[in-house]
Amino acid sequence: MLNFDYDLQSVQETRNLARQAKQAQTELAQFNSEQIDKIIRNMVKVAEENAVSLAKLAVEETGFGKVEDKIFKNRFASTELYQFIKPMQTIGVIKEDKINKVMEIAEPVGLLMGIVPSTNPTSTTIYKSLIAIKARNGIVFSPHPSALKCTLEAAKLMNDAAVAAGAPANIIGCISKPSMNATNELMKCDEVAMIIATGGSAMVKAAYSAGKPALGVGPGNVPAYIERTADIPKAVRNIITSKTFDNGTICASEQSVVVEECIRNQVMEEFKRQGGYFMTPEETEQVGRKLFNRGHAMNAKMVGRSAADIAAGAGISIPPGTKVLLGEQQGVGEQYPLSYEKLTTVLAFYTVKDWHEACDLCMKLLYNGGVGHSLSIHTENPEMAIKFAEKPVFRILVNTASTHGGVGVSTGLAPAFTLGCGTWGGSATSDNVTPMHLINIKRVAYGIKDVTENGNSSYATGDAQQGGSGGTVSEDRIQALVNEVMSLLKQRGDC
Repeated sequence: MLNFDYDLQSVQETRNLARQAKQAQTELAQFNSEQIDKIIRNMVKVAEENAVSLAKLAVEETGFGKVEDKIFKNRFASTELYQFIKPMQTIGVIKEDKINKVMEIAEPVGLLMGIVPSTNPTSTTIYKSLIAIKARNGIVFSPHPSALKCTLEAAKLMNDAAVAAGAPANIIGCISKPSMNATNELMKCDEVAMIIATGGSAMVKAAYSAGKPALGVGPGNVPAYIERTADIPKAVRNIITSKTFDNGTICASEQSVVVEECIRNQVMEEFKRQGGYFMTPEETEQVGRKLFNRGHAMNAKMVGRSAADIAAGAGISIPPGTKVLLGEQQGVGEQYPLSYEKLTTVLAFYTVKDWHEACDLCMKLLYNGGVGHSLSIHTENPEMAIKFAEKPVFRILVNTASTHGGVGVSTGLAPAFTLGCGTWGGSATSDNVTPMHLINIKRVAYGIKDVTENGNSSYATGDAQQGGSGGTVSEDRIQALVNEVMSLLKQRGDC
């Protein structure tokens, strides 16, 4: 028996998964709404039943986050998501404009590739599986190597649940021998029609350079501005709740707190009261060195860790019960490491004179790795919220926990774990991604105007009249038009 190298096995497995899933998707494309809903309901049921075990497996394997919060994410990515997407029309005629006589028909995109991050492996797999099947697509996952077991398990559970409810075999697949060659093969193989990329910047850029449609997510260096009219205890509570949720592993979590001088002391005291610890300049420098490798690339050992773990790793002492670490920063960029995205329980802390300075600082922070993603503002002044809505982000989250607001837990935004950053952030969409982003729309358009040889037109039916000459077209007029066309074709030699 031949022994093939790991990379060759990895690429061949990927090809097999893509071919099998594409064949399955071709069959799934013929399913009706009732069949698809039956499949999704069973997937949600299985996800709910395994929410706890998947959460434990994810924390055990990656070391990131908290079991109780990953349980919540697994349930949010299944039960809550289902309630939101259930009424969506993704099959057959989804819209009909009787005035302009245009009918819209939904068609699946085809086979999807799902790139899964190590920070949210099981919830992302559940979420992408459900939105894919809702739109009658198949999906093959490329897991992060450090989250291989839990991603594989989540994908297997979703596939088995779908098949048990009537879906074709192999409709959801997952690479079990991950490698860069395998990921590149899946990105570029003919079977894959679209890529949904959630992960690091390099992976997202690779997805966009694969030569096919992609929906990617950029980093979320989210500033949280506490304006002078804010309810300070509530603002601080929201920020701490958000930043400690799964130990800061969601890209919509706050990264910097920006406060005005006039409320600085109140805000600091409130953070201390609620479990925040303000580090000394020396401690801030120690933590900064520990958090980042190679410039501002995060040290994987510090991702999704508690404040106590980070303090211990950096060799500093903090009070028992500390929830978040805060380090004052005087600028943005290479010399100020806490000004970058930190997917853990550490916040940068800035003081500004007024909202004008806050505007300037938030812009600098966003262009330091978070443009297009999200911004958080705490204010009781509606006009101030509108002023900050001018910032180059697509989620302006007002008086809420940024993590929960961005993914749609505490706001009316679509429940999602893929948050588009628009063209400003290098993404193809600025939306929270739903099944509606995973369909093609074909249009059946009836003629409503007559077109003459010289390009003039008139409306063919009274119903569609919109200021034209209107009226019903007579048979003589139709015959005359046909004669004109035939005459032109004869002159060209086409008839």
